[in-house]
Amino acid sequence: MATVPTIHLNGTSGKDLWNEYHAAYEAIKTSIDALCDATCNGRDFYPQGPAAFSQARSERDEALRKLREVKAYTEEVLMGIMAQQP
Repeated sequence: MATVPTIHLNGTSGKDLWNEYHAAYEAIKTSIDALCDATCNGRDFYPQGPAAFSQARSERDEALRKLREVKAYTEEVLMGIMAQQP
């Protein structure tokens, strides 16, 4: 899925790549946790009609799926960076 950067003398250092992608990974993990912790309760949607809560849950599930996809991407890049370390 991910095209991993090649660590070489004319490019960004492996340490810098690791630090940058690791920071992104941690931010994504925090985002996933925060979204999971955010209240999504039917009582907050019933005035909008019977389908509103179901729609809200579906949208939330899709947002979490996308965040987890980005998390998997950063994990793959991090693993690729680690594999190039001596």
